[in-house]
Amino acid sequence: MKKILLVSFLVSTSLFANIYELKPIDITKNIRCFIGDFNPPTKSNKGFVSNVCYIDKGDSIVVIEPGPTYNFAKELNEYIKKHNGKKVTQVIATNFHDDRYTGASYYKQNHIPIIAHKTIVKELEENPDKFTRIPSVTTKEQYANSKVVQPDILTDERYVIKGSKLNIEVLKLSPGSNSASDISVYVPKEDFIFTGNTVFNGRFIKYGKYSDIDNWIKALEKLQSMNIKYVLGGHGKEYDKNSYKNNLEYLNILKSSVKKAYENNIDRQDIKKHIKDEKFSFYKHFDSLSISNAKTYYDQLQWQ
Repeated sequence: MKKILLVSFLVSTSLFANIYELKPIDITKNIRCFIGDFNPPTKSNKGFVSNVCYIDKGDSIVVIEPGPTYNFAKELNEYIKKHNGKKVTQVIATNFHDDRYTGASYYKQNHIPIIAHKTIVKELEENPDKFTRIPSVTTKEQYANSKVVQPDILTDERYVIKGSKLNIEVLKLSPGSNSASDISVYVPKEDFIFTGNTVFNGRFIKYGKYSDIDNWIKALEKLQSMNIKYVLGGHGKEYDKNSYKNNLEYLNILKSSVKKAYENNIDRQDIKKHIKDEKFSFYKHFDSLSISNAKTYYDQLQWQ
């Protein structure tokens, strides 16, 4: 009888065990963040590849990024309840990517407003294939209840969330960077900004089909002018005031060198030979992303 009870206990415990085992870092006394894996979604990271934070604004908690799955968001909210004892009243999605957004289904179900930039509606509509990665690396149980939902509050250039001890500003640093819907979350009182995919660290920067090199550079230059003490990107664990600088330097190199090669009629297949970006080779996934970034921008030039 004791053996049966023990087996039943172990089975029930395993069924309700945490999937993600969240381990935070404290940026300030009011801002706590969870650093995602530096790889694309895999079975081992279960889609948790983007940074997620929460801010104690005094009267309640605001979460930055819904996360990769319903269960991720649920675990995070249980963690917040256990360690902070306050309600989550808003969640901010800094772009439409699956690793950041799919957990919005938890917030929708629990009537917690999802805040995002207005361009996210179009991006979600045009990119259903973006939401096939994480189901392919998670079990049915891990991905349970996860689905794409619509945001509740659509922002434009600036949106302010007021709190009893600090305010939070949702900012659009430029019309587009990695994606059109990219936004940043600024907490003036804490001298902190979360930039989402405007800043990459730990892994090499990704320039995709929706990226806008001129506006991405403008966003980083705006960030530079703000001179903020803590700058945490959407990927990577660096959060000092200079954490964006390699991104700005690289994008300027990418823009000038690809443009020059294109104007000199260099073949697309040979474009990588003309990009002098070796100083960034210490980043994870540099070899593959350096090539794809150059080809993607080259293709954009062809269609301009």
